[in-house]
Amino acid sequence: MAARAARNTLSVLAAIALSGAASGQEKVSVEQGLYISVIGGCHDCHTQGYREAGGKIDPTKAMKGDASIGWQSRLGVAYAPNLRLFAFIRDEDGFVQDMADLHETLPPMPWYNVRAIKEDDLRSLYRYLISLGDAGKPVPLASHEEPKTPYITIDPPTMPKK
Repeated sequence: MAARAARNTLSVLAAIALSGAASGQEKVSVEQGLYISVIGGCHDCHTQGYREAGGKIDPTKAMKGDASIGWQSRLGVAYAPNLRLFAFIRDEDGFVQDMADLHETLPPMPWYNVRAIKEDDLRSLYRYLISLGDAGKPVPLASHEEPKTPYITIDPPTMPKK
């Protein structure tokens, strides 16, 4: 049942992506940005409740970050930031440049994957984020203080002595 739902979701997303190309629309679009945000796993962390909703996007929470669960590492506890706000305070060119230059973010953010996204897809992602409306509020900054929310510990493995 879950596999069928996943296939159906992927089919719909693929149809959205291909419909723009087939109809001669530009490569940069809000629809392509939605597609990138889903296949890139952006909503997994940056949309509160996304996992619990089985991948259903709540437009009031989409990409506003998640302050309900932290990610603890040796660098402190971080929360998935509000990407709407990140896009809102930049123009499209600035957003694309910032994403292309992204480096050494706090765990678990895979900054190296973001840097691999093609420029047209980054522009689409920006347009999708802006299309969501109200930018919302920032999530708490990373801190070494004791977290007040549930958190997931991300530590490197203990290596054996040689």
